[in-house]
Amino acid sequence: MSALPSLADLFSLAGRTALVTGGGSGIGRGIARALAGAGAEVVIVARRPDVLEAAMAEIIAGGGRGRTITGDVSTRDGVRAVIASASDEIDIVVSSAGINLRPPMAEITDDVWDATMAVNLDAPFLLGRHYGPRMAARGYGRLIHLSSQQAQRPFADSGAYGVSKAAVEGLARVQSEAWAAAGVTANALVPGFVPTPLNEKLWSRPGVSDALAARTHVGRNGTPEDFGAAAVFLAGPGSSYVTGQTIAVDGGFSVH
Repeated sequence: MSALPSLADLFSLAGRTALVTGGGSGIGRGIARALAGAGAEVVIVARRPDVLEAAMAEIIAGGGRGRTITGDVSTRDGVRAVIASASDEIDIVVSSAGINLRPPMAEITDDVWDATMAVNLDAPFLLGRHYGPRMAARGYGRLIHLSSQQAQRPFADSGAYGVSKAAVEGLARVQSEAWAAAGVTANALVPGFVPTPLNEKLWSRPGVSDALAARTHVGRNGTPEDFGAAAVFLAGPGSSYVTGQTIAVDGGFSVH
């Protein structure tokens, strides 16, 4: 009789290396901590060295392993510089870096549109284009994207942001089509409302945070730590048959 699968068989990331953009703060930081806790060496990317150092210090203090890359994924050259600084032996890419510019639709300028697409869509595409074939050649890889409620249900002037996140979900599906047969899965996580520096303009308005919390079934807004378990699952061996999916981690926000 075969042995029962162990937690390590299903979830261990020992021996894996994860690249996390936006890993210095917010949801990216929470995911980086969780991946490190599951055994991965984490390479976190952000623009501010002080933020990176603080995030990595937490990981090291908790017994994790990793390093930082000070980088800016808002340009194609910036993404290429991050790739050049990271190893090609990356097993997991988490695209958490984001920009949240949301003027009303009629007021979206070319600059706002281009900046939004550069960070939210171009960077995940470029990272996937580089690492996807290399993961496929090794027979294992995980591409994890951060989407948004605005990808599927426009509200609060979703604008270019909502369009970019809808496109990211489509990107996960076509990446899955390209590489899943070679062991590389691609999925998107959809947060509920999580107060972070990215969306401070929204939650800092009086009453907004409480109103959004009331829309969830669990009765509260999210925290960066709420996404760690989902990310570990998608990054690990037990999720090999989960690909091309958009998975809500939102406390019931989307079904209220």
